[in-house]
Amino acid sequence: MAPVFFPLDQQLILAGSHWSEGLTKLAVWLSGLVDFTSAAEILQQVGQMTVSTTTVWRLTQAWGERFQGITETERAQANQVRGSRPRARQSETQRPRLGVAMDGVMIHIRQEGWKEVKMGCVFELGTRVAVDQQTGDELELAQACHNSYVSHLGGPEVFGELLWAEAQRRDWDSASATQVIGDGAPWVWNLTGTHFYHSHQVVDWYHGTEHLALAARLLYGEGTPAMQHFYRQWETTLYQGHALRLATQLEALAEQQPKIASELRREAGYFGHNYRRMNYLELRSEGWVIGSGMVESAGKQLKARLAGPGMQWSRSGAERLLPLRTAIMGGRFDELWQCARNSPPN
Repeated sequence: MAPVFFPLDQQLILAGSHWSEGLTKLAVWLSGLVDFTSAAEILQQVGQMTVSTTTVWRLTQAWGERFQGITETERAQANQVRGSRPRARQSETQRPRLGVAMDGVMIHIRQEGWKEVKMGCVFELGTRVAVDQQTGDELELAQACHNSYVSHLGGPEVFGELLWAEAQRRDWDSASATQVIGDGAPWVWNLTGTHFYHSHQVVDWYHGTEHLALAARLLYGEGTPAMQHFYRQWETTLYQGHALRLATQLEALAEQQPKIASELRREAGYFGHNYRRMNYLELRSEGWVIGSGMVESAGKQLKARLAGPGMQWSRSGAERLLPLRTAIMGGRFDELWQCARNSPPN
């Protein structure tokens, strides 16, 4: 069903208040940061505005629906013109390099239980200076900057189109080169094949080492010297880009350990399926990020608002709040507010 847009004056009547647009905007912005009760309390304490939690909720629902409409329009337009613009050549080094990262977080939907919100980040590749802990030398490492975000409560298809739309808004096709980073989940790479197939693909380094640690624990037990030795030995091998060698080793060990063979083969499969995405030393030396902290941090910010203690949402309520939350996180709230303000009612 198409979203219903209310003119600003009608929204204020629905909220039972004769606020200025500035205070309405502040209430909606606060609701993207904190729960509705806290937003009402802040308005009272800071702005001396007495307003009920219900009023704040109603305003947020109305404007969240408008934000939804804008993101849906962007999605439709971006996917309608897919392929109409030529991709920039990789040699155009004067253009920025861009990346996308994908992850998922869980929120509680009433009468449905815990459901995954798919989270996407579009970023520009920058650099930072770090110090090598062993040599003390300064290193120039890649980092994500100028991040923007999309989110979707539902399946990967719509989410992929939303992320593609945001990448297009960021001028993805004009980037000198691009990358995709994720945790190894199949849906991430399926979407990459659909929307971002020209990009460098990277399995997040920390997820890779988590799988290595799990294999080490299976083999030798938690915290044992043998486990730590195995982990350190193969961590170096993995970083150097030899994930396929690790997969082969785990397959061989599975033949020798029938009690844990299925678990070891599962981990071997993880490295075997993703080995082309695990050339970490090469990727880092070429100025790409190898960690997905930019999207994991975004997921934590989203959970702070939508998955706090005891929080449960109607599906429509969560769907209306998500575009507000991600707009705030990505610095687009003012821009989208103006678009929503000027949107004609249905």
